[in-house]
Amino acid sequence: MTQSYTPLPSLPVLKDQARRLRASLEAIGQPISHCRALELVAHQHGFRDWNTLHARLGNRPRLSPYTIGARVAGTYLGQRFAGEVIAAGVFENDPTRIRLTLKFDEPVDVVTFDSFSAFRHRVNCVVDDTGRSREKTSDGRPHVELAW
Repeated sequence: MTQSYTPLPSLPVLKDQARRLRASLEAIGQPISHCRALELVAHQHGFRDWNTLHARLGNRPRLSPYTIGARVAGTYLGQRFAGEVIAAGVFENDPTRIRLTLKFDEPVDVVTFDSFSAFRHRVNCVVDDTGRSREKTSDGRPHVELAW
């Protein structure tokens, strides 16, 4: 039996998950502390506690999807994807921003309505060195969140 590997999101993405979890639970009358939300996020990703997850993140290399042909995974407009980098470059005046063209393994439906679909096979995006785009959806999530 082979075990599949799911890349970990960046630290800012994980902290954002904890904030959203805490807000969701508070909205239904079950408030929790921020520390508890961090612990729950760590458990969701298979770690014993937040400190263990945080240590694991600190020991990995910085995001480097510059290589054409590199495999990437994450979310695009809230939909999970896996794919390949088919073009990459940095901005001369801001090397922390990375321009990518991604080709998805499976098309991603970017419409949330049941009666309509719009599938994307390939997208252009700009991410920072945490793997997140500055552009956000109407609910405040980045258009692209890469995991590695």
